[in-house]
Amino acid sequence: MQRRALVGAIRGFRYRGYAVECPCCDSTFSRFLSHRERPRAKCPGCGALERHRLLWLYLERETDLFTHPGTMLHIAPEYGLWRRLSQTRGLLYVTGDLDSALASHELDVMDLPFEAKSFDFLICNHVLEHVEDDRRALAEIHRVLRPGAWAILMSPVDHRRARTLEDAAIRTSRDRDRVFGQDDHVRLYGRDYRNRLVEAGFAVRVDRYLDRFDERAIRRLGLRREQDDEFGIEEIYFCTRSKP
Repeated sequence: MQRRALVGAIRGFRYRGYAVECPCCDSTFSRFLSHRERPRAKCPGCGALERHRLLWLYLERETDLFTHPGTMLHIAPEYGLWRRLSQTRGLLYVTGDLDSALASHELDVMDLPFEAKSFDFLICNHVLEHVEDDRRALAEIHRVLRPGAWAILMSPVDHRRARTLEDAAIRTSRDRDRVFGQDDHVRLYGRDYRNRLVEAGFAVRVDRYLDRFDERAIRRLGLRREQDDEFGIEEIYFCTRSKP
């Protein structure tokens, strides 16, 4: 973490300015950096990407996380979000991953090492497309949430596709990149992604949150327009575990 902070400080100085603003670190810069051939994607300071900035704005403005803090599980934490959430007063913040310096627990999302009904909030973003059995992972996520708790489960979704594409025979990195869009993905979600979440026991609200920002704010905050993404706009899947 110290190295990331140092790199961020150096980059922040190099790209100092006021043209763009990162809500994840509350800093301004001359521009955002390119990432995976996407211009204006990465914050020079904290490394947050477009989806991280969009999610942080959503957490701040649309949820009760900061007014009624409780216990959160963050699976595969992203540095820009981890940095802010770990400092949130009153929030018991638990992190987990297979292999990450940001994780307080080494874990597999298909077999979470926590008791049932342990958490009030959960974030698991751009993870399920990497997991061999995503339905098992969703069952585990549902299990560890308290009744009435919520989870945000964002994944890349190809809205041109009605049904999720899966094929266990596709195993090489080269073939996965060609078929699923990334060499470590094991599926390509279609418009039925929401149905999978509902089948796991969640009440699901799909929010096209980017639609609430005008073009000036989108440019300044470095958010990701629909035309910038071959799959379409990034949606926020807000999933609530029903009360008993």
